[in-house]
Amino acid sequence: MEIERKFLINKDAIPSQLSDYPHNELEQAYIITNPVLRIRKKDSSYILTYKGQGLMKREETEFPLTEEAYQKLLSKSEGNIITKTRYKIPEKNALTIELDLFHGLFEGLYLAEVEFSSEEDALSYQPPAWFGKEVTNETTFHNSTLSQMTPDEISELLVSLNHQ
Repeated sequence: MEIERKFLINKDAIPSQLSDYPHNELEQAYIITNPVLRIRKKDSSYILTYKGQGLMKREETEFPLTEEAYQKLLSKSEGNIITKTRYKIPEKNALTIELDLFHGLFEGLYLAEVEFSSEEDALSYQPPAWFGKEVTNETTFHNSTLSQMTPDEISELLVSLNHQ
């Protein structure tokens, strides 16, 4: 079970010295988006992920893939391929902030996610001051939704975020 909250981040609020934190280069695509069946390249490893319904809390199961299987499934994916750098920033109470800086079509989108072991912990979490608007309950910011946006919709989203 995945329990997480998601927040927009303003470019000016991104912590300095990001390169000091562990990070991964991610490429991901979607075979289907309801329920979610995602493939991901994480540096040099490959993962197939199933995600159930839900916003803050939902089922998530991961399976390892070979590069060959990933490439075969990538050719069957639909929509936008999402690329981003994910930084893992230590947070209080042994939590980790996963800060995603998107590339390509979504350049300029910055999201932070924090995963929790319980709904109670998630609901009592006080985000750091550098976090922006919470978007946990906005499906617009699910990567599966982003993958299905047209170039015009992406442009409108990025323009709207720059005016907040």
